[in-house]
Amino acid sequence: MNILVCLKQVPSSESKIKVGKDPTGIDTSDLTYVVNPYDEYGVEEAIRIKERLGSVDITVLSVGPATAAETLRVALAMGVDRAVLLYDPLFSNSDSLGIARIIAAYVHMTPFDLIFFGKQAIDDDMGAVGIMVAELLRLPHGAVVNRLEISPDQKSMIAHRQIEGADEILEILLPAVITCQKGLNEPRYPSLPGIMKAKSKPLAEINHEGLKLDPKTVGLSAALVKIVKLFPPKTRTTGKIIEGPPAEAVKELVQHLSEATGLAGA
Repeated sequence: MNILVCLKQVPSSESKIKVGKDPTGIDTSDLTYVVNPYDEYGVEEAIRIKERLGSVDITVLSVGPATAAETLRVALAMGVDRAVLLYDPLFSNSDSLGIARIIAAYVHMTPFDLIFFGKQAIDDDMGAVGIMVAELLRLPHGAVVNRLEISPDQKSMIAHRQIEGADEILEILLPAVITCQKGLNEPRYPSLPGIMKAKSKPLAEINHEGLKLDPKTVGLSAALVKIVKLFPPKTRTTGKIIEGPPAEAVKELVQHLSEATGLAGA
């Protein structure tokens, strides 16, 4: 079985996000990056499948700048077999469909039995690329999956997902695409031996020519969805705690609300 896990490099949740000089993007000068947490579930699930079945080959892939190689090395240290970075200046500012086209072009060259994505990236929260890749490849998919079982003959799988008021169980024929939800597993930390082994594992870089991809289908010029402007949320005023006996506190609260709304005496 051949498994592909798609990762995205995202800013750490501890990073301070600021709008860049170009208001359509953020200032990346002081950011630290991590593996998108939902994508880590895909890495862990692929490794667990390999541990159960044995004859499994795992490739991890990312679309992004050269710095995304560090994200891929984390996955290599966790236990995947090889990594691929799809990098080309022409890919910059691609929308979700553009990114999906890039990934689908790679899969057309190297078919897989199972493809994992996180359910969404925590930086843009689009939640679209995995499902778009499934559509472009004409593959069945299970979205927001929190439990997965591969059949003994490795021709299908049972996917569990939580929906409002119920649990949904899907039987999906392979090859297929899965987007991973929290609860699917608990991702492992890279071990020291894993980190050392990762240094000798293959990490290939492929551009649009290597993918045989028409450059007119990716990048900002091909984007159907474009960011017009980013802006920080309005600063909230500091709240006030009203102390004292309940009856007096209620009177004071009503007084404050009346003054704030201009409805004094109402």
